[in-house]
Amino acid sequence: MSRMVRRLPGTVLNDVDMAPGDVPPSQRAATDTGRPLLYCPDMPAPAAAPAPIDRLWAPRLSLSACIRAIMARDTRGAALQPEQRLNYFPATPLCSIAWTLHGSTERVLGPFPQREARLDDPREPVVARVVLTGPFNQPSVSWNPGPLHGMMLLLMPDALQSMTGLDPAIFVNRIVDANGVLPPDWCAMCEAVATATDDATRVRLIEDFLEPRWQAVRPRHGLDGHRYQDWAQGLAMRAAQSAAGRSLRQVERRIKQWAGQPMRELQGIGRIERAFFEVMAAEAEDRLHWAELAADCGYADQSHLSRVTRRMTGFSPEELRRRIHGEAAFWAYRLWQ
Repeated sequence: MSRMVRRLPGTVLNDVDMAPGDVPPSQRAATDTGRPLLYCPDMPAPAAAPAPIDRLWAPRLSLSACIRAIMARDTRGAALQPEQRLNYFPATPLCSIAWTLHGSTERVLGPFPQREARLDDPREPVVARVVLTGPFNQPSVSWNPGPLHGMMLLLMPDALQSMTGLDPAIFVNRIVDANGVLPPDWCAMCEAVATATDDATRVRLIEDFLEPRWQAVRPRHGLDGHRYQDWAQGLAMRAAQSAAGRSLRQVERRIKQWAGQPMRELQGIGRIERAFFEVMAAEAEDRLHWAELAADCGYADQSHLSRVTRRMTGFSPEELRRRIHGEAAFWAYRLWQ
């Protein structure tokens, strides 16, 4: 027999069901210590809605100069408001392969980073279930109309170029169908990842596929992929040592061929990445001072740091810090904390 809710003496079920002169329940003070409005013996408390599951995998050591990381997000079952289904990403030198395993994604086409994205901005559906994205020299925003389960492989652009022959510069600020540009064996790997039973298996499939291909083409002098500044410096040294000529112009041309962006852009991204990690360290030790941090990271002053941060992310340093801590749409930033 189904359980029924009893009305207790002296209580009301709504503002209409009350005697004249009584204070409506909706207007009672929060400190009212009377009996609850509705009473049901042994009624369990409502369960909290599941939160999104966001994960970051660091690559195995042998792939650290090839893969920056693998990210996954699963919002199935999570109670998200429409604005919480936005996804903010910074400018990045990386290329990526992204799988939509459940749900769909739309690219926000508003005037970002001049202002923050809005739900009424025009959007473009990402039709392909597996996409290749190139380096982005500006921040980007996407939106999920409903629950999503996706995975993203973040690749160093020179590694992708070495293994596939693709020119990263062609894909700057672009999202394309991976099956239309990747070699057949890569497409087969993408399909195997899409049909795998769980994320752990997907990560293993990706790494097992890339391992022999990267070992066959990796540069003789290893590049440190853990920090963009170190990677860019290593890229410059490799370009100077391997180019037929060693003029500054030839080195710059070789760097852009491998990375898809000029050295100046890579150095700027590396500097802002350093500032991002310095902010996290300063917060942990309760010593965050923007002017000092700007000087330590190589900026002329705090205003210089603010301008570059806004260009790379769409937000001032302090606003970005606050949003990373408090807003669901900045999950991709939080994964690196």
